[in-house]
Amino acid sequence: MAGHMLTTVDNPFNPFTHYAEWSNYDEQCGYYTNSFLARVARISDDLSEADFDLAYEQAIDEIVRENVNGMYRKVAEPETALAATG
Repeated sequence: MAGHMLTTVDNPFNPFTHYAEWSNYDEQCGYYTNSFLARVARISDDLSEADFDLAYEQAIDEIVRENVNGMYRKVAEPETALAATG
């Protein structure tokens, strides 16, 4: 399964390949997407890595589904990055 991240529709950077630039843009715009995701995700220190990943994925899906202002989207990890690590 490919990894996913949450981003905004106007962010020109891929959070998988240009994370620093993506994060800088996100914070300069005042979105703080990672903080928002952390507030929505139902996680704890007691979760296994697999359960943590599932909770993170479910939080992304919830944000994208509810997306009342239309600014969030889910992006998949590029295939080239998956091939290099897999």
